[in-house]
Amino acid sequence: MIEIKNLSKTFQGSSGQVEALKNVNITIPDGDIFGIIGMSGAGKSTLVRCINMLERPTEGQVLIDGQDIGALSETELRQVRKDVTMIFQGFNLLMQRTVLKNVCFPMELVGKKGPAARERAMELLKIVGLESKADAYPAQLSGGQQQRVAIARALATDPKVLLCDEATSALDPNTTHSILELIRDINENMGITVIIITHQMSVVEDVCRHVAILDGGEVVEQGNVSEVFARPQSAAARRLVFPEGESGTVIAGNPDEKLIRVVFNGANATQTPLIATMAMEKGIAANICYASTRNIGERTFGSMLLGIPGGDEKVKEAISYLQELPDVLAEEVSVNA
Repeated sequence: MIEIKNLSKTFQGSSGQVEALKNVNITIPDGDIFGIIGMSGAGKSTLVRCINMLERPTEGQVLIDGQDIGALSETELRQVRKDVTMIFQGFNLLMQRTVLKNVCFPMELVGKKGPAARERAMELLKIVGLESKADAYPAQLSGGQQQRVAIARALATDPKVLLCDEATSALDPNTTHSILELIRDINENMGITVIIITHQMSVVEDVCRHVAILDGGEVVEQGNVSEVFARPQSAAARRLVFPEGESGTVIAGNPDEKLIRVVFNGANATQTPLIATMAMEKGIAANICYASTRNIGERTFGSMLLGIPGGDEKVKEAISYLQELPDVLAEEVSVNA
């Protein structure tokens, strides 16, 4: 288990002190895939570097299996970093080494060399689907292939934790999906705890079980991915989850309509013709201003913005009707005329 307790990090900038992290508290269970998401400047990368003490926090603790790693010496930290490895957006491969030798490199650093290291490296390349590229150089590979090599290299010391710092940001959507599938397989088959740092909501939706949302160096919301994304409470979460606009920022298409947001999850909810049924059963006409659906794990989630004519009573009636349906949430949205 990883416990981040009251963690703060302050940098000295040219114009004074900058608080990159402010009293962060997160608990990550063993074997989890945990997402940490936020916009640029939220403090995500600083946090992940504090987890393995590449950055020393100004205050607070990082405990791994109950051990305060901030209290360790540099020699002791090197041992911890064998158990807590990292992959990056830029892959960070050694360009003058072959794929095989890149994967062997961390083993060489801990004294494992020769046939034993090469055999283990080939096993790892097979796991990431690149055993045929063992003698190639990084420059001969695609971005997705380079990231697979980086993952194999990160696994070379048999870690307990894999940190992924914007690891798919440089990749196209299809390649991103395949890398996330690989990370999920590694988590399930090897039991490795995965922490994913990203600014992309789709990455968290695709693979994470739990999420913490950072904004201005603070954790503003955290919990199960499906719960946080179904009904986000913080302004930062709503900006990420609802691309059509959060409460108070939506512009109505028709000045005579009031807007309600409908959030639904589960296959039954998304397969129900909600709007047509509401019109037939309740006589409530609705204009679909925005709609989206997405998959999170084995469940389907979606959100809609509906324009409801007829004033407050019709809005209340529509919300009441929709909230009676399983796995459906509905609320009025403030409108900027």
